Formats: sequence, C-alpha cells, structure tokens
Amino acid sequence: MAAERTAASPQAALLLFGSCLPVLGAVLIAPVLPRMHAHFAETAGVAVLVPVALTLPALVIALLAPLAGVLADRMGRRALLLASMLLYSLCGVLPLWLDSLALIVASRAGIGLAEAGIMTCCTTLMGDYFDGQRRARLFALQMVVTSLSAALFMGVGGALGESDWRTPFALYAVGVLCLPLMAALLWEPRACHSAAEATAQSRFPWAALAPLYLLTGLAGVSLFIVPVQAGYVLQLLQVDAPRQVGLAMGANQLGVLAGALAFRLLARLPVARLLALGFATAGFGGGLLALASGYAPVVLAVLVNGLGVGLLLPTLITRVMQQVGFDQRGRATGGFTAAIFAGEFISPLLVLALMAGMAMQLPHALLVIALGQLALAQRACR
Repeated sequence: MAAERTAASPQAALLLFGSCLPVLGAVLIAPVLPRMHAHFAETAGVAVLVPVALTLPALVIALLAPLAGVLADRMGRRALLLASMLLYSLCGVLPLWLDSLALIVASRAGIGLAEAGIMTCCTTLMGDYFDGQRRARLFALQMVVTSLSAALFMGVGGALGESDWRTPFALYAVGVLCLPLMAALLWEPRACHSAAEATAQSRFPWAALAPLYLLTGLAGVSLFIVPVQAGYVLQLLQVDAPRQVGLAMGANQLGVLAGALAFRLLARLPVARLLALGFATAGFGGGLLALASGYAPVVLAVLVNGLGVGLLLPTLITRVMQQVGFDQRGRATGGFTAAIFAGEFISPLLVLALMAGMAMQLPHALLVIALGQLALAQRACR
C-alpha cells in the first residue's frame, strides 16, 4: 500500500461519501428547474440559462478535472480535497441569497470546479489507500453508492423544492460538515516505490491510457442516455405519467447497481472480456429501448442498459489505476473523471445530432448508438 498508515472502513466510507457529492450537484436541483424558470421568467435568456445551471458543472468538471489531477500529484491529495469541499459548500449555498440568474449560473461553475477536485481526489485516494482486490471492490462499491445516491438526491430535491425552489441548495452545506471528519481521518499518502519504479513511471503513459479514456468517454455517453432520453421515448409511446417515468429511471439505476455488483464477481476475468461484456450489454439494452413498443419493454431495456454501464466504469477505473504509479495517479484519475463527464455532456448533443431536429427520429438515433456499442464490444473481443 502506498499510504503510511493502514486505511480501513472509516476512510473508505468518507471517500465513498465524497464521491456522491458530484452526483448531488448534478441531480439535486433538477426537480425545481420549472420553478426556477417561473421565478426568473422576465430575465433575458431564461430558457437557456436555467438548463445551463444544471449542466454547467458537468462541463466544468470535464474541462478542469485534468488540472485537478495535476494539482493532486504536485500539492497533495488531502489539501486539494479539503479546499474543494470548502469551495463546494460556499458556491453551493450562494443561490439561497442570490437573486440574479447570471450569478447563480456563475456559482454553478464554482460547483463544477469544486466537484472536479472532489471526484479526482476521492478516487485517487482510494487508489492510494487500497490495492489489489480491495481496491477493485471499492471502485465497484463507488459505482453502487453513486447510483443509489442519484435516486435518493432526486427525491430529496423534489421534496425540499415543494415549499421553495431555493431550499434544496441548503444541502450543499454538507461539504462544510464533512470537513472536520476528513481532516481528522484522512492523511496525505507518501510514495513507497523504489527509485527504479519511479524512473519507470517518469513519463506519463499516454499510449496505454488514451484508449482507456476514449472508452471511458463512450461509457459516459451511455451513462446519460437513459436519464436524459428515456422520458422522451415514453412520451412517444404516449406514457407521460411522472410516476411511470420515475419507475423507469429507478429500473435503470437498479441495473447500474447490479452491474457494479457483478464486477465484484467478475473482476478476475480479462479486461478485454469485461469491456466487451459491458458494451454488448449496454448496446443490447439501448437497442431494446429504441425498438420498445410499450412501457414494460422500456423498463426491461433501461434495466439491461444500466447493467452494462454499471460493469463498464469499475472495469475502466481499475485498469487506469493499474497503468500508473503513485506520482501519476492524480493525473490519471483526473483524465478518467474528465472523460466520464465529457461523455455525459456530449451524450444529449450526440442524440440531437442523430435526430436531425426531428423528435420522431429519437428511436433511430438510439439504435445507431446501440449498434456502435455492439461494434465496440465485438472489437474488444479481438
């Protein structure tokens, strides 16, 4: 292990909780967007600025996570994590008092900056504190808890937003509440490798990591297909009851959970086989979604799709960690984080491009993406 002390359950729990905070930033305010829009109805550009308030953090993470990785390697993981947690809460609670939509959007950019540091440092510290099968199991568990937290935060945001659209922003104060625990229980790891290993790791292994980052970006595209597009597919099928849409989203999260748990059982298989299985399953689910003719087939499709995505991400981050030593782990993790969120940001844009502006072409667009995933699975098998 790369850490000076032995990490155990308290450290794992804190890092897993920290990994959930970027999810909080992504979904917490989704249920109150219509009320935000109504509140700022007289503001110029409100139709663009309100959705941007939701999606901007993901774009900032995609752009700045590599920089966060460099800082984590140079100035230390713990210091950057604590500073990011403080920034997260400060920017997160600002909309409680701001009455300018432009300033709220700017605060959301600050949230993205903080989340880039939090996600990069939490994942990097998991790689520092744990190794071997314990590390692989923890990365799978990271996928599990973030999937569960997405569903939980969506419900909490909706409940808090019943009284006032600003209320959900108060939950961002959790970053400050976590600071004392993180300061007390986390420590700055130190390299334990030999001089020969340090020399071998002196050059960043772009040749090994670039294909993994590309696959991670494609997995990020897959990850956001269902949350963004399933509701529109159901509308085309004349199903628009919020409860039914919510149940379909829940089925997708259940699939992601099952896929991450499956990784814990399949982790000893060759990486190429795991990637092929993940992309094939996600593509099969996407194809079922494109061809679905009713509500039950949609639920089955999103469940299968989630199963594939849940298998892909733990496989990829585990493989990324295997390619680098201690001194490059932050940069490697930053690149991985950026690739995921870039894929999430690109996902709806890709679907829109394939639709050519026609809503009825959505199933065709989803089928094209599914066929691409199946082609990736076939190539990974070679």
